[in-house]
Amino acid sequence: MSYQSINPYNGELVKSFEEHTDQQLETAIAAAQTCFHSWKNLSFRERAVIVTKAADIMRDRVDDFARPVTLEMGKLFAESVGEVMLSADILDYYAKHAERFLEPEFLDPASGEAVIESSPLGVLFGVQPWNFPYYQLARFAGPNLMAGNVVLVKHSGTVPQCAIAFEQLWLEAGAPAGAYTNLLISHDQVLTVIDDSRVRGVALTGGVAAAKGVAERAGRNVKKSTMELGGSDAFIVLEDADLDKTLTWAMWAKMNNMGQCCIAGKRFIIVEELADPFLSKFKAAMESLTPGDPMDKNTTLGPLSTETALIQLLKQVDGAVAHGATLVLGGKRVDRPGAFMEPTILTDIAPDNPAYREEFFGPVALFFRVKDEDAAIALANDSDYGLGGSVFTQDIERGKRIASRIETGMVFINHPTWTASDLPFGGIKNSGYGRELSSHGIQEFVNKKLVRVAPIDAPA
Repeated sequence: MSYQSINPYNGELVKSFEEHTDQQLETAIAAAQTCFHSWKNLSFRERAVIVTKAADIMRDRVDDFARPVTLEMGKLFAESVGEVMLSADILDYYAKHAERFLEPEFLDPASGEAVIESSPLGVLFGVQPWNFPYYQLARFAGPNLMAGNVVLVKHSGTVPQCAIAFEQLWLEAGAPAGAYTNLLISHDQVLTVIDDSRVRGVALTGGVAAAKGVAERAGRNVKKSTMELGGSDAFIVLEDADLDKTLTWAMWAKMNNMGQCCIAGKRFIIVEELADPFLSKFKAAMESLTPGDPMDKNTTLGPLSTETALIQLLKQVDGAVAHGATLVLGGKRVDRPGAFMEPTILTDIAPDNPAYREEFFGPVALFFRVKDEDAAIALANDSDYGLGGSVFTQDIERGKRIASRIETGMVFINHPTWTASDLPFGGIKNSGYGRELSSHGIQEFVNKKLVRVAPIDAPA
């Protein structure tokens, strides 16, 4: 059974769900295609009524939506509540701004008239991950539904209750059947969807291996795709940073969502002058985290999403140490039921250590000391990933200069990389391509059609 709710706090199976049959999948695709023909003809205002209603429902029943996030993937309940509210904000944002983002662009040709119109592509297919069960869906569905597309979504097999709840949300908000469809499908059926001529675009958030398969299949079918993949974000601390405030952000950057975040701080690159005091205080803060029930407000260390995720992370840490890394803190599972891992810090990670190139998806921090800002930038850029990064310094202009030299899709100064409705999100290199959120995200799956009016007697 590939769709199962298993509570990572105690390992208990909550509920299992059957995969769609091929006939159920065909019915879903056909319904989406039928819906598109009417949905695309609604005005922005008419679509916004439904999208705004969905946001209102999420806010009105925030705890009801947050609870299955915690029960299915172990997120601290307060963070689950925050995710629900962020998801509602994203829906509201596009309900309010989509029409302006997609308004006609009038050009100024040498003669006659020209305008670029934005029109929806049709049925879109999204493959989404477990780590932010609603946020990932909201940032795919919000802009594309407002643009006039309809969406099919294959969510992670570990969060089926969240996936079903989000589909029901749209029906309750008044969306017609087929506007938003959750698919409980197999890997082979994923390829079937991508191959289907009625599907006109593909978006994936996940790992590089999955992206290669999905992007290759989309390319074979000449379909637009976006890929939002992992990261190994650099958290750079310069010698003039405010150490105490920076440490507060370092903990947040590393431990938000138990480190299971593509834009989590993963490589802590500290200039020599602050390296020892930073490491000492960072270690003490990590040691102070308290494991427990993620539904309990006093818990500060929740479980990882699954037992499989925990085993993979432990294997990575053991491999790093076997290749010469120093284990400063943690490195083992917590001696209690559930998929808990000790907060972990690794140092002395040489370039030939596999850990130097890997993404650690959990409460594991890689610590590097460097002599100066040039060395920090070089190390930050020496990565197969390029999603986010951050620079901490009291000299803002210096921070901007350094940010311009870092090879990523996003760089924050004096704040960890994070997300908001009005900020574009995406990366380069093995972190993928395309952008989500802001005015950029809604442009990915629309046809930029040129309409040209030329004088009939104009020369060829």
